[in-house]
Amino acid sequence: MFTILTSYKRSSTRVALLLGLLSIGLLNCSSSESELNRHDLNEDQLRIQGVLQRATFENLEGETVQLSDYKGKIVLVDFWETWCSPCLMVFPAMDSLRTEYGDQFEVLAVNTILSDDPASVAKFAEDNPYDFNWVVDVNGVGEQVISMGIPFKVYVDTAGYVITTELGSRGTQGDYEKTKSILEAYLP
Repeated sequence: MFTILTSYKRSSTRVALLLGLLSIGLLNCSSSESELNRHDLNEDQLRIQGVLQRATFENLEGETVQLSDYKGKIVLVDFWETWCSPCLMVFPAMDSLRTEYGDQFEVLAVNTILSDDPASVAKFAEDNPYDFNWVVDVNGVGEQVISMGIPFKVYVDTAGYVITTELGSRGTQGDYEKTKSILEAYLP
């Protein structure tokens, strides 16, 4: 009888220990899942966040650029092409915000190079000296994140997590106000 009771206590202790470890594991999964989804993103936005956190682009000097290069800053990842007038119409407003917020805000102007080539992007940047980080999408990141077209914007917080995404343009003033509201809400 003593042997059976001792065996039962060991089994129940093991079960309790196993249940405790399992619950700790579930709590850790829940907290890391909420960490990944800091801004209540939908499934598509979470997918985009994952793609951008692993993505690399190439700047006009041929150097590799990635989102993690801008940690500590709010980043606007703006997919565009030189023919896209709605894309170009908001560049002056974003440049104004770069001046206003300085090193706290970066514009990663990602040319999709579907119609353009790196030389035409370099010429555009030379002719339009906005204070942007001009990059070309040599790895097809846009094809992985853009579902409907350009302009396509992704706002990223200071830790590299997507705040929101946006297709299209609200016009110069509308995009200025939207971006300024994000900067005010998410900058320390």
